[in-house]
Amino acid sequence: MEIKKREDINAKDKWKIEKIYKDLEEWEKDFDLLKKMANEIPSFMEKLSEGDKLLEYLKLDEKISRLAENLLVYAFLKSDEDTANTTYQSYKNKIQTYLAELMAKGAFFIPEILSIDEEKLNSEIEKNQGLQLYKFMFEEILKRKPHTLSSEMEELLASVSDCLSAPSNIYNMFSNADLKLPKIKNEEKEEVELTEGNYSIYIKSKDREVRENAYKALFGAYNVFRNTMATTLTSSIKNFSFNAKTRKYENSMEASLKPNNIPIQVYENAIETINNNLDSLHRYVRIKKKLLKLDTMHMYDLYVPLIDLPKDHIEFDDAVKLVSDALAPLGENYLQEFNKGVQNGWIDKYENKNKRSGAYSWGSYDTMPYVLLNYNYTLNDVSTFAHEMGHSMHSYYSRKNQPYVYANYTLFCAEVASTVNECLLINYLINKEKDKNKKLFLVNQQLEQIRTTVFRQIMFAEFEKITHEKIDEGMPLTADDLCAIYRKLNIKYFGEDMIMDEEIDIEWARIPHFYRDFYVYQYATGYSAANAFVNKINVCEEKALEKYLSFLKSGGSDYPINLLQKAGVDMTSPKPIEDTIKRFNELLDILEEY
Repeated sequence: MEIKKREDINAKDKWKIEKIYKDLEEWEKDFDLLKKMANEIPSFMEKLSEGDKLLEYLKLDEKISRLAENLLVYAFLKSDEDTANTTYQSYKNKIQTYLAELMAKGAFFIPEILSIDEEKLNSEIEKNQGLQLYKFMFEEILKRKPHTLSSEMEELLASVSDCLSAPSNIYNMFSNADLKLPKIKNEEKEEVELTEGNYSIYIKSKDREVRENAYKALFGAYNVFRNTMATTLTSSIKNFSFNAKTRKYENSMEASLKPNNIPIQVYENAIETINNNLDSLHRYVRIKKKLLKLDTMHMYDLYVPLIDLPKDHIEFDDAVKLVSDALAPLGENYLQEFNKGVQNGWIDKYENKNKRSGAYSWGSYDTMPYVLLNYNYTLNDVSTFAHEMGHSMHSYYSRKNQPYVYANYTLFCAEVASTVNECLLINYLINKEKDKNKKLFLVNQQLEQIRTTVFRQIMFAEFEKITHEKIDEGMPLTADDLCAIYRKLNIKYFGEDMIMDEEIDIEWARIPHFYRDFYVYQYATGYSAANAFVNKINVCEEKALEKYLSFLKSGGSDYPINLLQKAGVDMTSPKPIEDTIKRFNELLDILEEY
């Protein structure tokens, strides 16, 4: 009933973060070394037109960046273990503040590269073998020419980057450390502390009163701070809009998509394709209402499983076995590396007091690809584990097969590998299940995956599109405005069979991804690309697995659209999303037969 303190969690259930630094004294030594190395950066100003100097600078920059990332990852992960721990908060702030200074020191690099005659730059690259590794990087830089400012302006923007990230930092501290949720009564009528971690259990409760109370308690807590949350979010959007205008992009969306060579039509096609198929989501609401035998369907009924099965309790070791079996189509090498990661301390498994909520995968080129979980023994937690390990395996393969400069994959590719794992897991569970009720339970699970990852994320993407366009045009947005926009979208997406409870209006205040502009649509495109990969692998299409593993190994060595096309998936076409909706409809047919 009470959440454990960090020190009460077993060491084998925590990530091995000491592999980065054994203590803060070691961290401080590297921090001092970073500052010392960074002092060498200005000596390269106005010398980058010489090939040897350019290569020397790039090698120094890599050393500095790798060291800085280790410091950053350690400080952030330690802070996330206990967001109320002021020591690690201060270290996180310390490295974050210094990174703004570090960015300012190196801000001359791109403007100086762009000031070099392109023919001369290419000549230096051809003459110097060491520079040829960076050909694609230089190609990307040259594409930014219309959106790059003078060295002085770049330095100025870099120096205020820490200030511009304030809305996101404020939101994270508020939602993870300061927001206190009320107590509610569970199914046994016992009073329990509601947290972001256990909310996902109570909103799926078969006891309607429990899920309604959890729903109202959670959103009621956010609604108390609606004006603060509106100011925080609109400030974040204004910062992004300011950056877009300063860099001479047409709008915020172009500023987000163009640097990765993603056509605006990919974003707009995703919204259009989903809007053209909302009748499938409306059908799902109708079927769910009927199977749950409800006179009215409320938003808090949306997550409850259709089939009344005994409450599952899946120990973490069993989850590992289950996911490993499901991922067998990815081959022996993948499974070996996957299981090594589990055993070697990649994962921080369980919730503790003040631990950051949710789940993520993060690390640097020289660390493990760490996974933060808040594992709660449900099938949904098993799926989250598979998802986050998909990210970590993608990072592992990229870092193992790419040089540092190309090891990081773009956001557009980020959700593909994680969702391949999720799809393989749910398909495996559905295919092997013989019990009719359990099979239908799993069918509903996959429907929920598609609803939440494709339909829901595109609704979020549409919310972002509307709010960014309004702020780009100079229109102020209050809490009431944001609530009205969000409510209208929910009515459109869920249809007339859904009672639109007023609490849903404030849900935008709970979505951390809104502070990573134009990120969420990539969940939907990522799921659709993943669905395409899984289909190809399952039918043993020629070289399908080889192409997929090559995609995992490719990091950021090409533009994301190109990497996916090379692997056989074309995201400029609506087909991947349409095929995902086709799968959604097939699952609905199974439900209707029931």
